[in-house]
Amino acid sequence: MKEIILIKNGELVLKGLNRNTFEDVLIKNMKKALRDIGEFEFTKSQSTIMVESADGEADLDDAVDALKRVFGIAALSRAAVAEKEMNAIKATALEYLREELSLAKTFKVEAKRSDKKFPLKSPEIARELGGFLLSKFRHLSVDVHEPDVTVTVEVRDNYAFVRGNNIKGAGGMPVSTSGRAAVLISGGIDSPVAAYMMAKRGIELVAVHFASPPYTTELAEQKVMQLLHKVARYSGPITVYVVPFTKLQEGIRDKCPEEYFTLIMRRYMMKISEILARKQNCSALITGESVGQVASQTIYALGCTDAAATLPVFRPCIGMDKEEIIAISRKIDTFETSIQPYEDCCTVFTPRHPKTRAKLEDVVAAEQAMENAEELIREAVENARRTVVK
Repeated sequence: MKEIILIKNGELVLKGLNRNTFEDVLIKNMKKALRDIGEFEFTKSQSTIMVESADGEADLDDAVDALKRVFGIAALSRAAVAEKEMNAIKATALEYLREELSLAKTFKVEAKRSDKKFPLKSPEIARELGGFLLSKFRHLSVDVHEPDVTVTVEVRDNYAFVRGNNIKGAGGMPVSTSGRAAVLISGGIDSPVAAYMMAKRGIELVAVHFASPPYTTELAEQKVMQLLHKVARYSGPITVYVVPFTKLQEGIRDKCPEEYFTLIMRRYMMKISEILARKQNCSALITGESVGQVASQTIYALGCTDAAATLPVFRPCIGMDKEEIIAISRKIDTFETSIQPYEDCCTVFTPRHPKTRAKLEDVVAAEQAMENAEELIREAVENARRTVVK
């Protein structure tokens, strides 16, 4: 029995005349996700993309698992191909869905007929197939509202497809259709979630991580790379810059008022990240900040931080509480890595009494004590290590 994967591409159907462009990017991203599994052929038809193993040898379980993490896919399902004739459709449904229906208590049948020459209309197809399946699975009953299994028949120009329940996809928009942005990535819970959420909206990611040896360790950097690897399963490859930040942090510690340590540090992070972002043709910065979560994330502090950058700053976690962020981190499998006890540079030289209602003019005045700041920023950028995480 020939089996394929049907892809439903969700909000891409709303893209009007640009829809084909978005679908082409989605197919390109699917090919990347499947390249280690086998060769696949892709066919666009209405609001569905059909994915078929080119040689029939690829493992469709692995293919489905990979495609579930591709942004732009609202739902997907494995489907059997049947001849466009009711007896063939019945036989295919009986064989292909036997196990799924045997384990269910309730079901319903839906039919979609794009080939208007087919002798039965959609309600007639559903009624005839439903009656046939009831005669073969006598333990089943029909539930049109919340069935355990929804059997779907799609009658198209050349073939009919029979499938069971849909599998939820990652949703969102295909990565790279919304441009490129640089995410400031720490080893915490929030920034990997922010990276994931912006990739879901079609943004291609570049990552910037700040390291402050000997105050931060190589294990902390490895932790960040592990987090980015988990995000990259959804976003695709991520270019990463590891920025040496020790001299700047020590300068802030030695010369600036203690209550402004974190704010000034964040401002320098934004300045360096923007320089690296522009090198990578990024059009925005991304952070994992949430209003009020810590002292450097009050509305006043965020305003001071934003003033250090000219690029837009996206904060997808801004209105979320910690439990909401943790829920997403568990979903994308970054939580357990994030809570490993390796400190990042954000915890270095933390002030005892940070300023929570800082004024921009006061922060700018405080950082004037860093007379060689521009030189240190340039040195940090020049010595940033570049790598790619897949």
